Amino acid sequence: MSMNYLDQFQKHLDSHDYPSFLTLWEEYCMGDEVDGEELRLVLTSVKESDLALPFGRHVEKGLVLWEKIESSELGHEVFKLIVDLQTRNDPEFAKKVLEYLKNRGTEDPHYHEKIRLIGLREGKNFKGAVSSYELLSHMKKGNFVFHNGGWGVGEIMDVSFLCEQLQLEFDYVPGIKELSFENAFKVLTPLQEEHFLSLRFGNPEELERRAKKDPGGVIRLLLRDLGSLTAAEIKEELYELVILKNDWTRWWQTARSKLKKDTMIENPKDHKQPFRLRKAEVTHEEMLQKALGTSPQVETLIQTVYSFLRDFPSMLKKEAFCADLEQKLKETLKCEELTDALELQLHFCLEDLANGRGGTDHVASLIKRFASSEDVVNSIQVIAFKKRAVVKIRELREDWVRIFLVLLLKIDQNSLRDYILSELIEAKKEEEIAKKLEELLSFPMRYPTVIVWYFQKIMKEEQLPFSDKEGKNRFFETFLILLSLLEQSTGNRDLIKKMHTFLTKGRYANVRKIFRDNDQETIQEFLLLVTKCHSLSNHDIKIFHSLAEVIFPALSKLGKKYESAPYSEESPIWTTEEGYRKIKERIETISTVETVENAKEIEVARSHGDLRENAEFKAALERRERLQSDLKTLSDQFNRARILTREDVHLDRAGVGMIIDFKTEEGAVISYTLLGPWEADPEKHILSFQSKLAQLMIGRRVGDKILVQGKSLIIANLRNYFDTV
Repeated sequence: MSMNYLDQFQKHLDSHDYPSFLTLWEEYCMGDEVDGEELRLVLTSVKESDLALPFGRHVEKGLVLWEKIESSELGHEVFKLIVDLQTRNDPEFAKKVLEYLKNRGTEDPHYHEKIRLIGLREGKNFKGAVSSYELLSHMKKGNFVFHNGGWGVGEIMDVSFLCEQLQLEFDYVPGIKELSFENAFKVLTPLQEEHFLSLRFGNPEELERRAKKDPGGVIRLLLRDLGSLTAAEIKEELYELVILKNDWTRWWQTARSKLKKDTMIENPKDHKQPFRLRKAEVTHEEMLQKALGTSPQVETLIQTVYSFLRDFPSMLKKEAFCADLEQKLKETLKCEELTDALELQLHFCLEDLANGRGGTDHVASLIKRFASSEDVVNSIQVIAFKKRAVVKIRELREDWVRIFLVLLLKIDQNSLRDYILSELIEAKKEEEIAKKLEELLSFPMRYPTVIVWYFQKIMKEEQLPFSDKEGKNRFFETFLILLSLLEQSTGNRDLIKKMHTFLTKGRYANVRKIFRDNDQETIQEFLLLVTKCHSLSNHDIKIFHSLAEVIFPALSKLGKKYESAPYSEESPIWTTEEGYRKIKERIETISTVETVENAKEIEVARSHGDLRENAEFKAALERRERLQSDLKTLSDQFNRARILTREDVHLDRAGVGMIIDFKTEEGAVISYTLLGPWEADPEKHILSFQSKLAQLMIGRRVGDKILVQGKSLIIANLRNYFDTV
């Protein structure tokens, strides 16, 4: 269907250009052929526009087109639209409408009464007569209608042709309402028993049963009856009304997996675009050809083929399809600029395509000849292929232990680190692992994420290297040093937040374990390191001291200075207007973009099966946990945010919104800016007012002295931050 005219009609409707629209309509009606669906869409569009009333005098010209399709159900919809739009009430047309309704059946005992009610007996005003006749025929107790004025779905409770009125119970208004037939013609649309809205209102249990049994089928029903919808709009129609809140995430993940494979549903490229119900089926093979386009980049080709074969394994049974795709992959292998990682992934795709029908031995030869297998593995983009390469290295390389020890520190995914560690442990390579961990402890900033990953593991498992008391102490010490170092550089917010969560979750359960097994001197050293972590609030530091005091009461004096901390979890979060805007945008991005993208990642990974060995699934779950934590933290802070203005800053004492100029004992000047946590940038000496260092400054006057990292600093001047913006 070309829809060439539809776009032109819509353009004139959008610009309210009635003369051009009418000229185009006259040209359209002179055509020799008719696209019934296009004609229906044109009439529907104009009916919903401001041009409907004047167009009503000319719509009957479309009857010449209707006559070419009148015998079809589409022809009935077109004829009904023409009668809905017409305003001339031409007697000859009235006779045509009457004859049309007679031909559709006169067995209804109320037929003649209905003809009178819709205005065809006198023929003076029969606008909308066919729609009204259908509504009258639909008016039976137990049937459903939709109220176009905002009352929602209604169930017909009673009908009286004598009084020309009906009683209904609606979704959005309480009690039983009475409507005259005259008003009903204006505001009600009949809904068949199998319409989505009828089921949701009249039989939600059945709709819920269908949704759980066949998620894709219910969404097809939704798109058929309500039109194209975005993911957010689908959720609005189903959330809590059909699928309960606690079941939604899992149900939607299952539904999305089904929709990707549905040949009748067009999936959007991003969350802002709608899902569409196709008018004709598109085969999986056609989907792949469209995705591949003309000549995609090699990385895109690999990702597309991998995803397609994973999502549509049934296509592997089609020999012609497999042969064509195999040819394309082999042609790509001839590219002179292929890296080792790309070549390996292409051969993985060919293996998947072979599906046990012989395959190739190229993967084995590639794995054996790689000079730097660890670099190849880290260059692979598809996580499943990355895991596959690691497994092959374990099977085929005599030097796999050396490679695994390198990858243990360098690979990005925790799930792959878990696999590598388990293989090394099974091979009794604890001594070699310990040497690598020594390297890790000596240079924590080289592999910060590995420090966090392994410390979490030894706090749960007792049979690993460094899982004894001394090992845990060393990792805890390095963990706190790393946190302090990360605070002094940019781009580490996510990791810092993850480290905070590890320290504070379960009411500081991990800290309790460490403190419980140590002596007073060791705990005192830990408390000293904690005070160097300026991203920890005074509230956090106070709890650390309280936990230590429970074990060694003699340490209570160390925590006295934190008992009356000026900042609490309920205090306002000060921020500049720009910081407020950025955090608002960040919250919106997480909740509307990244969360949806992550849900897609999870559902795609889940469809791979065998969740215990599914690296993509574990990585996606880790990202979900991080996003949920970020969203909760930012939302909680955002609710307490107060925008800082010039008028909020008073220069009698140091506080938020100020630049504090210090003089060192050598006479040098050091300046710190105190703002909210969202603007903090330690590299530029911009501190969060919640940080430990900022708390040392707040409340001080010019001339006061503070001690920072063993150096004595004297406040020389207090300036308003907004004077420098």
